[in-house]
Amino acid sequence: MDLKTNTQDHADMKAWRYHLHKFPETAFEEVDTARFVADKLRSFGLEVHEGLAKTGVVATLSVGTGQKKIALRADMDALFIQEQNHFAHKSCHEGKMHACGHDGHTAMLLGAARQLAEQRNFNGMVYFIFQPAEEGGAGAKHMIDEGLFTQFPADCVFGMHNFPDIPVGHFAIKAGALMASSDFFEIVLTGQATHAAMPHLGNDAIIAAAHLMTILQTIVSRTVNPAHSAVISITQIHAGNTWNAIPESVLLRGTFRCFDKGVQNLIADKIRQLVDGIAQSFAVSATVVFNPNNVGYPVTINTLAETALALTAATAVVGAECINTQPTPSMGAEDFAFMLQKKAGCYVWIGNGSSANSCLLHNPRYDFNDEILSIGAAYWVQLVETVLHN
Repeated sequence: MDLKTNTQDHADMKAWRYHLHKFPETAFEEVDTARFVADKLRSFGLEVHEGLAKTGVVATLSVGTGQKKIALRADMDALFIQEQNHFAHKSCHEGKMHACGHDGHTAMLLGAARQLAEQRNFNGMVYFIFQPAEEGGAGAKHMIDEGLFTQFPADCVFGMHNFPDIPVGHFAIKAGALMASSDFFEIVLTGQATHAAMPHLGNDAIIAAAHLMTILQTIVSRTVNPAHSAVISITQIHAGNTWNAIPESVLLRGTFRCFDKGVQNLIADKIRQLVDGIAQSFAVSATVVFNPNNVGYPVTINTLAETALALTAATAVVGAECINTQPTPSMGAEDFAFMLQKKAGCYVWIGNGSSANSCLLHNPRYDFNDEILSIGAAYWVQLVETVLHN
C-alpha cells in the first residue's frame, strides 16, 4: 500500500490532531472532543451514535452484503499533566494535555474512516469506536456495560497505541498477553499520636509504614513464582504536618501489575496478610482498599486468529521486516483489555520513533509523531479490507 497516495488525507489528520491536542479533555469530560469526532464522521457519510459512557462515539459503515462485523477503537481522553511544550498547538487547558497520543489515535481512526467510506473496498460492516476515559476511568468497561456490543455486535475488535522507541514505520504484534493488569491500593495505618520527644507514649504509624513499604517488596521476590512477571510500587506517602509530633496516621498508595489472574489474586491476598501482620507487630490498626475511586484493569490478551489478521494487515503496509512479533510485554495497562474479554481481537503497537528529548508517554514534553499518521490510517484500512475481503 502506498502510504503517500493522498497528501490531503495526511494534512487533514495532522490538522485534526493539532486541534485535539490544543483542546484536551480528560475522562468523561470529552464533550467538545466527542462533538468534533461526531461531526467529522457525519461529514464522511457515516451513521453516528453518541452518548455511550457519557461521551463515547460509535460510527457505522456498511458496504455490500457481507455479514461479518469488525470494530476499530481509538481512545480520546487526555491526562492531568501541565504541558511544557511551546509549539503553536500546545494545550490551552491548564493542567491538561495529550501526553499519551490519544489525539493521534483519534486522528488516525478518523482518517481511516474517511478513506474506507470513499474507497468502499470491503464487504461487511465496520464499527468505529471512539472511547472516553482510558486513562484510569475504565471507559471501555463503561461503554460495554451500557450496551456497546449489544448495540454494535462486532465479531472482533482491534486497538492500536503509539509506542516510543519503536522506529517509525514499524509495528509490534504478538498473540497472548501484551500488557499487564493494573490494580491500585490505599493503606491507612493508625496509631497513637504523641510528642516527637516522647515516642514511648504513643504507637508510631510512621515506623510501621516504613517496615511495611520494605516488606511489601518481598511479595514479588519471595511469593510470586520467579517465572511470572510482577511489580509492586508505592507511589504516595502522606503523614504529619509538623516537626515535633508523631502523627496519628499514615496513608500509603500504590499499584501492582502482572500478567496472570492467579498472580493478581495472590498479590492482593499477600498485601492484606502483610498489612495485618505489620499492624499487629506495631500495635497499630490498618485498613486496605483496592482500586479506590477507579476500576482495576485486566491483562490485555490478544487472540491467536485475530493477531494473525493484524499481522497480515501490518505486513501489507510496512513489510515483514518492519514487524516485531516477539515484543517484550509492557507492565503498563490498557482498558482495551475489557473489550478483549468480550470479543476476540488484537491490540498492536505502532512505532512513534525515538523517545529522545523527553518524548516518553505521560511526559509533559511528549508530542505524538505526525509522521506515523498515514501509517496508522493505512493499517486500519488494510485491516478492514483483510478481515472483510470481497
